[in-house]
Amino acid sequence: MPRVAANGIEIEYENFGQEGNPPLVLIMGLAAQMILWEDDFCRALASRGFHVTRFDNRDVGRSTWMNDAGVPDIGAALMASMTGGRVEAPYTLSDMAADTAGLMDALGIASAHIVGASMGGMIAQTLAIEHPSRVRTLTSIMSTTGNPALPQATPEAMSVLLMPPVAGRDENIERGVLIFRTIGSPGFPFDEAGIRDIAARSFDRGFHPQGAARQIAAILASGNRKSRLAALRVPTLVLHGKADCLVPYEAGVDTAEAITGSKLVGIAGMGHDLPRGVWPRIIDEICELAARA
Repeated sequence: MPRVAANGIEIEYENFGQEGNPPLVLIMGLAAQMILWEDDFCRALASRGFHVTRFDNRDVGRSTWMNDAGVPDIGAALMASMTGGRVEAPYTLSDMAADTAGLMDALGIASAHIVGASMGGMIAQTLAIEHPSRVRTLTSIMSTTGNPALPQATPEAMSVLLMPPVAGRDENIERGVLIFRTIGSPGFPFDEAGIRDIAARSFDRGFHPQGAARQIAAILASGNRKSRLAALRVPTLVLHGKADCLVPYEAGVDTAEAITGSKLVGIAGMGHDLPRGVWPRIIDEICELAARA
């Protein structure tokens, strides 16, 4: 896949659909490579008239790994975040939003429909706040404003998020299955074969657990966006699973309340993943948002 220089790093990306169609940029979440935006999902968006770009965030997959920055102390970062202290982090969500803007610059995209999932939704929100001219529409999926007053992840979800890394391809595949059994969508079939396939391909593309710690620190260091989101005037869609145990549904409600004129879509049975059964609803909602814009 191609790579470009952007914001001082290299970013690997892939396009789907006809060049010249309205651009749509997909931003994935914590420690998740761009292939978690599954090929069929990207093709389905492209078939609805978008030129779709997915990419690896910094510190994951085949984009630049920030190893010179060291590995942050996540326990200390969590404590600082909970007590209102300063979180030490090698970079923040603002840097990751600037990566997205830099990728768009390199690809000649002046503005695009921006879709982010989980941490990717946080990056998308930050892009809209700090680079508003680049965002035609904003879709925030299973994400949050960073408001510390919101309900937190369940202990089970937090435990799998913070599991220590394991070595070996087979072990990481089993780890991926455990994670998505815990945080996935109880109202939809569990696609174990699909999860094993993505976990295997992710390991083969780039096994890099240190990057996840730096991304967690970036989230914690970036704080609460709610007051800044209130100033946005961009057509916005907020999609959130009502069965999300990692980023509870209340976070989606909070995001929609923060952004004037946004549309909240709560999906029964959806957890913290993108099961194939929700794709038609998500794609229809994104298309409707783009048409309104």
